[in-house]
Amino acid sequence: MSNHTAPHESELSLASLRGDCARMAPHWTAPPRSAPAPVKPSLINGVTVPSSSARLVGSMSEYGD
Repeated sequence: MSNHTAPHESELSLASLRGDCARMAPHWTAPPRSAPAPVKPSLINGVTVPSSSARLVGSMSEYGD
């Protein structure tokens, strides 16, 4: 058993944590991003949209307006 004890969480500083993360960042890898496959409309069922919402979305030039 080790005599080393970890410092309490409150004793860690944000700068120390950021430094630890910066040193570890090169070791972390992320999988390449890929676009999700589109879903066939025939597989989407049970979704109902009120006509007022459908008109609102239909009049938008692009999502997020």
